[in-house]
Amino acid sequence: MPGVTTNATFSEPAPSALLLLGQGSDLASERGVECAGALPPASSPDLVERARAAKAALGDRVFVLGHHYQRDEVIEFADVTGDSFKLAREAAARPEAEFIVFCGVHFMAESADILTTADQQVVLPDLAAGCSMADMATIDQVEDAWDALVEAGIAESTVPVTYMNSTAAIKAFTGRHGGTVCTSSNAHVALRWAFDKVGGVDGTGKVLFMPDQHLGRNTALRDLGMRAEDCVVFDPRKPDGGLTTQELRDARMILWRGHCSVHGRFSPENVAQMRATVPGVTVMVHPECRNEVVALADKVGSTEFIIRALDAAEPGSSWAIGTELNLVRRLAKAHPDKQVHYLDSTVCFCSTMNRIDLPHLVWSLEQLVAGTVPNRIVVDADDAHWARVALDQMLALPGV
Repeated sequence: MPGVTTNATFSEPAPSALLLLGQGSDLASERGVECAGALPPASSPDLVERARAAKAALGDRVFVLGHHYQRDEVIEFADVTGDSFKLAREAAARPEAEFIVFCGVHFMAESADILTTADQQVVLPDLAAGCSMADMATIDQVEDAWDALVEAGIAESTVPVTYMNSTAAIKAFTGRHGGTVCTSSNAHVALRWAFDKVGGVDGTGKVLFMPDQHLGRNTALRDLGMRAEDCVVFDPRKPDGGLTTQELRDARMILWRGHCSVHGRFSPENVAQMRATVPGVTVMVHPECRNEVVALADKVGSTEFIIRALDAAEPGSSWAIGTELNLVRRLAKAHPDKQVHYLDSTVCFCSTMNRIDLPHLVWSLEQLVAGTVPNRIVVDADDAHWARVALDQMLALPGV
């Protein structure tokens, strides 16, 4: 594939091909959102020493979490790395840490606040670090959608399931209505549990899946054996989701019209080009990708699944990975004995995740050293209670 070779085993598009989320135009993209502003400037060298000094001064009082999609300059100072739910659980397992600095996005810091003790304070280094997918489902929209299900006479036979990548308010809604949260690795277990509450996968009950339509559809089709026609997409921008009463009644999976702005970029053309360019390549993608991409991939799994697959791969094997570029770069560096390729020919950085850079992390740590708690994330008490109900239900699922 055309691009700049960064080491012997990894290549990515040339800088001229970079497309920052919310900048430029790409009609083939499914992004559907605009994110204001550019990525923060590169860190100055003295910030590394300042970060080390501040972290040392805080000692065990601070615990720094680094999401897999963060840039290397931030990961260097993380006490633990992982996906969003793993990091929230790691924070909960460190009750001695007074401050939890979450290098991720807003909904992740909310989950950490929900799962940690009242004595712990969660800090998000930049409040502009959000998630376009989570923002695609607001609580007012979801409440209106539920009213539409009530009007259609199907609310009592519908169980809400929300992806971890959602706001605390949406998780709380799910808890109040007897549903559960899921991750990309346990979505199939969560969906089976939800369907079992309303007659089973082969019955007539329904699941309202939020906010990522692709994870919901891929799980239903790949893991539950459902048909494409069992799924409908609820568009919150249209009256009754753009669906007729009969369409709602006939559906089994009511999918929210949301998506990941990075994973939604990967296309069947990317897969075809990679297979034509790299003989014997194994294509591995995240289940947030569109179903037509997932159907063409050799392996499909969560971020942790992708990492484990590369760890277990044979030396000399070739891989094309469809997930966020910072992680793919890091995997290529960790596995110089394997050919690792980024699946897309155009890079779309998520500018909100990448807002957590070293300048923001240093500022947060130095503020804590000075006795000020910056950008503290606090979830409303009632929302926190019901979101915790939904999260605890997920933890009680078989095999979780």
